Amino acid sequence: MDVLPALAPIAVGVALVLYFAGWLVDAARGTARALGVSSFFVAVVFIGFDPENLGVGAAGSHEGVAGIALGSIIGAAMVAIVLALGITVLLAPLEFEEAPKRILALPVLAVLLFGLVALDGRISRPDGAVLLAGHAIAVTMIVFLDRRGDAIVGSAREAPETHERADGWKALGLLVLSLAGIAGGSALIVGGSETIIEWLGITDTFYGMTILALVISVEEVAREAPAALRGHPEISLGNVIGSALAFFLMNAGIIALVRPIPVDSAVLRFHLPMALATTAFVAGMVAATSRLPRWAGLVLVLAYAAFVAGSYFVGEPEAVR
Repeated sequence: MDVLPALAPIAVGVALVLYFAGWLVDAARGTARALGVSSFFVAVVFIGFDPENLGVGAAGSHEGVAGIALGSIIGAAMVAIVLALGITVLLAPLEFEEAPKRILALPVLAVLLFGLVALDGRISRPDGAVLLAGHAIAVTMIVFLDRRGDAIVGSAREAPETHERADGWKALGLLVLSLAGIAGGSALIVGGSETIIEWLGITDTFYGMTILALVISVEEVAREAPAALRGHPEISLGNVIGSALAFFLMNAGIIALVRPIPVDSAVLRFHLPMALATTAFVAGMVAATSRLPRWAGLVLVLAYAAFVAGSYFVGEPEAVR
């Protein structure tokens, strides 16, 4: 099989992701001004939402391929919470002036709720409704806290804004365009990767949890790293928290409503515990120290490598054993 034609869309996709990622930080800040909310809130609600993961997961659920459905939830969350954040922290350690513990608890509670409804080996439609209700409650809580001034705030506060409010509304369009450009570039990367993936003889669980999750979530690094490098760690962490809430509650809820998702023992004994442990590590570090140093970034990158390796061995094809 000739894979060279697949490299062109991958290269174009990477270029698009990197280009539009450069717009995302200014767009998020401008949108926050327009809406009268914090940059953290915009990162949680707008940037953390990942429609392509939802689309892929819903399609996998509809076709009865549980590995793809679960990979678009757990695997994609691991890319955002562990790999992308780990790379970001290695490039630019994160420090915060304010990090309310009640907000930091939300992503951990989201993973716990997802794990609770999955314990019986199946996420049913009623379970999906519970997860969607959990997402609504979490977002409502963030809205309430943000209006009270309780939000994640980076240690490098920006100078007082001198732009007119109308300029912020223009940024809302830029935010939509940036996210669309990043999603479009990611779609090209996914399309090119499909040809390469055809070479591999692996289970759908391993494929969904690692390879597919990585290629459909490649933009997570582009969403988190530029904000940290430009002194806005609250946007980086906002994407992490928003991704956890979106993947484990909203996306999982909608996917389960499309078709109940069977959850095999490998997911319960390995993938979910890894997701819970790493999410708790990030939330605990920020809650205890108001920072994520470079060594924490290294821990996260190594944890993701362990997740990939473990995913192969716990779901190894029979022919390979």
